[in-house]
Amino acid sequence: MKVLVFVLLILIPGIQTRAGGIMTTAHNLSVTGSGAVKAASETNLCIFCHTIHRTTGQTPLWSHSLSSVTNYVVYSSSTLKAAVGQPDGSSRLCLSCHDGTVALGMVSSRANPIAMQNGVTTMPAGADNLGTDLSGDHPISFVYDQNLANADNQILNPNTINPALKLDSQHKLQCVTCHDPHNDQFGNFLVMDNTTSALCMACHVEPGWTGSAHSTASSQLASVSTLNAKIATRRNAASPHTANVTGCEICHVSHKAGSKSRLLIQAKEEQICFSCHNGRNQSKDLASVFNKASAHPLLQTSAEHNPMEDPINGPRHTACADCHNPHAVTAQKNTTRMANTSRPVAGVKGMSAAGMLLNPASSEYELCFRCHADSKNREPSLVPRQFSETNKRLQFKLANTSFHPLLGPGRNFNVPSLVSPWSSGSTINCTDCHNNDQGSSVGGNGPDGPHGSAFAPILERRLVLTDNSPESAGNYALCYKCHNRSSILSDQSFRASNMAGQDRGHRFHIVDQRTSCTTCHDSHGVQQQAHLVNFNRNYVTPSSNGRIEYISSGPNRGNCSLTCHGVDHNNTSYPMPSLIRPTPAVIPQRIASGASR
Repeated sequence: MKVLVFVLLILIPGIQTRAGGIMTTAHNLSVTGSGAVKAASETNLCIFCHTIHRTTGQTPLWSHSLSSVTNYVVYSSSTLKAAVGQPDGSSRLCLSCHDGTVALGMVSSRANPIAMQNGVTTMPAGADNLGTDLSGDHPISFVYDQNLANADNQILNPNTINPALKLDSQHKLQCVTCHDPHNDQFGNFLVMDNTTSALCMACHVEPGWTGSAHSTASSQLASVSTLNAKIATRRNAASPHTANVTGCEICHVSHKAGSKSRLLIQAKEEQICFSCHNGRNQSKDLASVFNKASAHPLLQTSAEHNPMEDPINGPRHTACADCHNPHAVTAQKNTTRMANTSRPVAGVKGMSAAGMLLNPASSEYELCFRCHADSKNREPSLVPRQFSETNKRLQFKLANTSFHPLLGPGRNFNVPSLVSPWSSGSTINCTDCHNNDQGSSVGGNGPDGPHGSAFAPILERRLVLTDNSPESAGNYALCYKCHNRSSILSDQSFRASNMAGQDRGHRFHIVDQRTSCTTCHDSHGVQQQAHLVNFNRNYVTPSSNGRIEYISSGPNRGNCSLTCHGVDHNNTSYPMPSLIRPTPAVIPQRIASGASR
């Protein structure tokens, strides 16, 4: 037998070289092997897979007994276009050892199984033992042809893939498409170097990937982070890239994935993101932001992002990939209103101001509208309003009587309180108000974006939403970011004098009566009333005339019908006629034209 094997190695071109290469790899299961799994005395390294006589009937001259498993759990996902069946072809040969059900020394050319050292019989538990549940492994044994490429625009035409990746005679992708069992020069028996994910990108196409932040990033898994240590363990410890992985390997694994349908390393998507965005591997610590008092419910409603889910009315949840496309994201900071390829939110779906689904969104507000506009699962308002409307798309409509200038400049061109560089022709972003309270816009070092804040609802600065709090630069810091505090308190935007000539405008309401800005103003927009007037029903009830109403009758003129702080304002006009004596303690409330949009 030894003579025949020797003759085979000489006569078949390339076999001798391959056999020599195997000797120093984990596939040398003979007694001369350098790995932890090897035979007790067997010196023939080829016999564990091949033989000259008494083959199993499988090519090439297969010797190892095949697994009897016929019901492997195979990979599936909502985005998979290939028809994945039970493993067949050469993949069954690989699984005869790697599913862990057949003894490693069970070969057809020997009457008895080859004895292994240290009591080993089947493949030991670990990265190399795939088991019979392959749902967390890259799919195999499926036809990869032009029809599949036509159906899936994220894979290349198989006729153009790197020649190192070989399909079988039936055009099926098998284990040996990516792994060469005879050659381990690239680690993990890969057929080519996978540095910067070259092997992955030989088949896969991700729009926006080239030049993206993650395509050139690396993850130093030698970090002291416990989470990173777990990630390193999940990856094959034999990989030459364990200490420093790049590209796809930062988030994905080909075998034994934690989150199966996307082949993600960890079971929860955010765990992968936090492994880098933790203040150590990356300078910004996102994990801590999501633990703030007000945050997008990433940790409370954690779910894997499903690209095929209903983008508007899916189950209420937050996942990182709902707002960030990890394959298209760039490191460049957002400095414009656009969510294009120079943005951290590039390549994500959104909703237009007209209510149309967009893929991708082109403006920041379109991304926000996807969940905070027409979605049936949108959150309730923190303030009970006179006109109840939680659809942000409708609140910001340019046809409304008043609105903050998100979709376009506002209606009021007389806003003396605006702080430079803001003007009556300015437009704003959602993140001008909803942002991290420790982000760069407030002089902090925390990550920017509406991930979380100490101030609800994810406000960049404090805004007290209830009455009876003292006026201060801190309590109304969000409003004073754009509206000059001195101007507001000197009543430049709203002035109503009584008979004694005393000014009873903004200052009287905010300072003397401790009325919150939000008791009168709705920050987003109001269809029915000017100057963002939409009264808080916790404090404002109908007037004796049965109405809650503000009517603007021109610049700095209008009238109110309401009862507030126990005082009845029955169609009370502003400025007040000199013949009407106002209530000594409290005067009717009047909206700030300075807040008008």
